[in-house]
Amino acid sequence: MTHLQRFQKRLDGGCAALISSAQNRFYLSGFHFDDGYLLVLPDAAFLLTDFRYEEAAEKTADPAFTVLSPKGAMLGAVAEILAERGAKSLLFEENDVTFALYRRLQEKLTAVSVTGGAAAILSELRVLKDAGELAAIRRAQEITDAAFSHILGVIRPGVRELDVALELEFFMRRMGAEGAAFDTIAVSGTASALPHGVPRDRVLEKGFFTMDFGARFGGYCADMTRTVVIGRADEEMKRLYHTVLAAQETALSRAAAGVSCRALDLAARELIDGAGYEGCFGHSLGHGVGIDIHEAPRLSRTAPEDAVLTPGHVVTVEPGIYLKGKYGCRIEDLIAITPDGRVENLTKSTKELIEL
Repeated sequence: MTHLQRFQKRLDGGCAALISSAQNRFYLSGFHFDDGYLLVLPDAAFLLTDFRYEEAAEKTADPAFTVLSPKGAMLGAVAEILAERGAKSLLFEENDVTFALYRRLQEKLTAVSVTGGAAAILSELRVLKDAGELAAIRRAQEITDAAFSHILGVIRPGVRELDVALELEFFMRRMGAEGAAFDTIAVSGTASALPHGVPRDRVLEKGFFTMDFGARFGGYCADMTRTVVIGRADEEMKRLYHTVLAAQETALSRAAAGVSCRALDLAARELIDGAGYEGCFGHSLGHGVGIDIHEAPRLSRTAPEDAVLTPGHVVTVEPGIYLKGKYGCRIEDLIAITPDGRVENLTKSTKELIEL
């Protein structure tokens, strides 16, 4: 069953959905475009865009979509289709539609009831990856792993954080990635204490050097973090690094279908706290990855009590320890829960402590 068909099964008779976000337009149609909408009914689907994308859409989008390039306002065309099809209600993406667009929907679509709800349905569908989605994520992670191997040969005295970040991104593009899945993090020395530090126009500092990066392939993201040492690690740095690694390995060993998302976070957090680093692991253990770099589910102490890992989930496992003003370390792998409930670790890069 296609993504579109799965979504259509969730629409009641007389109900239509207007899809406005780029991510969900791609999820349902398989086509990337910047201007337009998808209009989905239980028994029909329309891709509305302008002349720039019309030919590409006809060649690329799911053939179940009728591609339209309205001469007038797109919402006017939406209103006409809804009237022709006898639709009574229209769902919109409640987490994407601005107030201004909501007012326009109310003004243009007076013959139907306009309400949110499409985003919630799509979030439920997107959280479980099918074989095609997993294949794209797996390839994205293969490119990301290759980039890490490559960058180890690039890091040398005099290289800037910016140089490393750019080289990672250039390499992933050369390997076939569509681009970086998110803004690359490459921060050294005291800046490694910043979980989302920005690469600087500065030569790599001695100490921990954290690189958090990922490729995008086939519309899907990869995500990994590795922390290496510039120079030599002292005993405290080694202890901190191996504490992070032990916390990650503990979580990975317990991950499986049916395991609580909260419990996994707690297992890693208790190990870090027990090693004397209480309060130094400030973010959650992980998050879902797919078309967006951050998706459901969350491996977090604040996750719903009934949230459990399920076959089809793809999530990160990324504990870290950050000592304010000193340094920090994070290790991140990307895992998938397989149909039989086991864990497939998509990340193949070494986690040995590397000194450069």
